[in-house]
Amino acid sequence: MTDTWLLLDEHHILYRAGPRRVFNPPTRHSSRALVGPTEPWETALAWNSIYRNPHTGQYQLWYQSYNDDSRLADRRYGCVVCYAESDDGIHFTKPELDLFSYGDRERTNIVLLGSGGHSYRYCCSVLVDEAAPDPERRYRMAYFDWTETDSGQRPGLCVAFSADGMRWTKHAGSPLSPIAYGSSGDEVPFTTDTDRPWAVPLSMSDATDVFYDPVRDAYVWYGKMWIDGPDGRMAWKHAMGRCESADFLNWSTPELVLGPDDDDLPHVEFHTTPVFYHEGVYICLNQILDRAMGGGVIDVELMVSRDGCAWQRPFRDEFFLPRGDEGAFDGGSIFTNSTPVILDEEMRFYYGGYSGGATSADDGRHVSGIGLAILPRDRFAGVGALPRTDLPTQRRPLEGIGQVTLKSTEVSPYRGIELNVDATEGCVRVEILDASGRRVPGFTREDSVALRGDALRHTVRWQDRQLGDLGAGEFMLRLHLERATAYALRWLR
Repeated sequence: MTDTWLLLDEHHILYRAGPRRVFNPPTRHSSRALVGPTEPWETALAWNSIYRNPHTGQYQLWYQSYNDDSRLADRRYGCVVCYAESDDGIHFTKPELDLFSYGDRERTNIVLLGSGGHSYRYCCSVLVDEAAPDPERRYRMAYFDWTETDSGQRPGLCVAFSADGMRWTKHAGSPLSPIAYGSSGDEVPFTTDTDRPWAVPLSMSDATDVFYDPVRDAYVWYGKMWIDGPDGRMAWKHAMGRCESADFLNWSTPELVLGPDDDDLPHVEFHTTPVFYHEGVYICLNQILDRAMGGGVIDVELMVSRDGCAWQRPFRDEFFLPRGDEGAFDGGSIFTNSTPVILDEEMRFYYGGYSGGATSADDGRHVSGIGLAILPRDRFAGVGALPRTDLPTQRRPLEGIGQVTLKSTEVSPYRGIELNVDATEGCVRVEILDASGRRVPGFTREDSVALRGDALRHTVRWQDRQLGDLGAGEFMLRLHLERATAYALRWLR
């Protein structure tokens, strides 16, 4: 067992002298899509979820396929959920299933249709609960659709369940969370207004990205929420909303948790905000929608939180996943999800891409598909030594030298330490201080065995001592960086 401290924020850092924050965005696997539109029912692919079976290693991919065929007799086929699978997460096949036909094609890879209401079914956020007591509900999908109610068709959150991820049963009684619809700029309803059921202030919108929060033992949905405009009218721009459920069926009232601020351009908003939880951190791949460009282009910003409600945006200067080259399948818009695949050595981020803006699916010149970006495990951001530090309080200028002092912790439960460090051009030495900040004999910088090279799991060692020699009590680690960057620390039990 291990406990990992990510150094992508200041949470575990007491202070740092010399190091700077180093942002490390992922690298695209290819400039071409892994999965593209190849079937008659596929015009634009974007929204998606992915799952890797931990036992077999097989990948299952669900993706939304928008179809702009105006000749469709059955409007339920206008925006469907399709399915693909892969043994390696790179080469995907589209199985021919006997679930839904299309035209003269008896077998397709379509696994879910819309209801055919006033607007399209939208999104496909899929989670898998390996320990589900009911095997028929092991796979869970959240999506937006219109459903019949006693007062007519209403839009909102819908869910479906499956035993295998291909054969889905829709849950009756939707919408589970009502969503506003109507015209942009509608008047905000009065408290006594019952004539406009579509006017729902501070409701979530038509994007769904759900994940399981192990801290709260709840399913949590983050997504775009309409906020009112300067004149007080509804549906001005999108911010980040949140609601949760203990059973995937009964959802709390949505709450606004974050919106664009003074450092954002006036025409920028949050398209939608998928979140996942990893090593004690809530991480959001926020889709930054710029409506002033190309019909609304989308780049992805990395946001972090330690409680899921108070969010930090420390990486605004560089996108985590920017749009691709002009004309590429992802050259106009990026659509992230809440289901990264986390492997021992790397983290895989599958995403949808449009060659145009977010509303360009009807464009006949449109190119789209599902792409992949890869990040070395836990290397979202780290701390690296400055090229030069020269202050009046130093005895002399320092070149490529810095130290990071971590907060004190009880070390007796642990048998060792590993560091995720890139020391290709230098080294890292680890020193231990007591809780008052005094150096511990035998665990000083001079006693430390230098860590060199680039590795996700450097073993921390001292010449004559082991971690267990410290005994009970709280201690602080100090990382001495020489032309190196540290990304994470793993405590080994």
